[in-house]
Amino acid sequence: MQYEKKNLGSYQLHLIKTQAFKSIQVQVFFHNEIKREKVTERNFLVNLLLCSTSKITSKQELSIACQDLYAAQLSATNRRLGNFIDTSFTLSVLEDAFTEEGNFKKCLALLHEILFEPNVQGKAFQTKDYEIIKAQMETTLKASKENLSRYSLMRALENVDPNSPLSIRGEGYIEDLDKITPASLYEHYIEMLEKDKIDIFVIGNIDFEQMTKDITEIFQFKTFKREKGKAILKNPSIPRRIRTVVEKEKLTQTKLIVACRLCGLTDYERNYPLTLYNIILGGSGDSKLFQEVREKYSLCYDIRSVPNKADHCLLIIAGIPKEGKNKAVKEIQNQLKKMVKGEFEEEDILKAKEFYLASFDVIEDSMAKLTESYYMMELLGVDDIETKKKKMKEVSKEEIMKVASKVKVDLVYTLEGEIDEKTETQ
Repeated sequence: MQYEKKNLGSYQLHLIKTQAFKSIQVQVFFHNEIKREKVTERNFLVNLLLCSTSKITSKQELSIACQDLYAAQLSATNRRLGNFIDTSFTLSVLEDAFTEEGNFKKCLALLHEILFEPNVQGKAFQTKDYEIIKAQMETTLKASKENLSRYSLMRALENVDPNSPLSIRGEGYIEDLDKITPASLYEHYIEMLEKDKIDIFVIGNIDFEQMTKDITEIFQFKTFKREKGKAILKNPSIPRRIRTVVEKEKLTQTKLIVACRLCGLTDYERNYPLTLYNIILGGSGDSKLFQEVREKYSLCYDIRSVPNKADHCLLIIAGIPKEGKNKAVKEIQNQLKKMVKGEFEEEDILKAKEFYLASFDVIEDSMAKLTESYYMMELLGVDDIETKKKKMKEVSKEEIMKVASKVKVDLVYTLEGEIDEKTETQ
């Protein structure tokens, strides 16, 4: 695999050459500082741009155009990544060797059309598309509480720090929807093109020189971009006490989230010992939380831990019986203390390292995951895959224990059930 990065002023071009796939994937990333009041509008915009163009006037016509290009695939995503709102548009298409000469360039032209030739009237998006997307978003946002696992996670983060980007809902807010107009969406669109930092990734069996020529001919952003600061949130202060938040819903199972702050981690600790710490604690089927809290003591239905490295946060997420919160929290805290004391074996570390190294097989078999890996190198300053493998093998038990001492419980959040489990079963 070969990788090359080119700074073209208005954007950076990243080329990844690999013969592992028959397709070529082009991904255009936009990122900028996240603002709570703009998240809903950005989601609206992304959906709208994939609805039609100035020449292709409906989603059905756009789907037909993709089929005519040997089933080219177009998609877009929006997410919060630390301090940033991160938006990507993805094109995936078979190499010309498996279709016909010139098909790839036609696909690039279609992606260009979506990004640069939207379906607008004057300085506002076309009303028909606007109404369709608004109705879809309204339905989605109103239904956000139906996925209680996701909703509880969202509410927990809002309570950890309501003044931080950590609390911003990536999906947006129903109360902001009516403030969005076809004209405001167009203003947001122009702002995204002119002010967001842009990275374009191309992965596949490609020729670097020819691909650079093809991309620069078609994608000509006009404004030069400055760095947008750091994606990683500022280091949190050590929590003075453990806070508790309880909310109630009509459900049988209680959702428990123990939010821990990662205080004073170095870059090395965040990228290496923390990863192994999490795998041992709650990131695998062999983890302490799974084996002890779930299997040994039967205090939960499911449990896992997830580190949000850009947020300096680690979340322990569990589904527990209605009356089992206190026992579950106590045992979770017990497992956290054991990690600090080093009450885990060298065999646990070896298994965690094997688990981590095996994850690269999945990454290297996926164009999307490979691109994400290189994008994180750009955005978060992490190491390349081979360096990661080498450094992870050298992590010691003492380094994991040191990270464990910097994991501080900040908030215990529960979305408690109001329905009795026995009554519901009967």
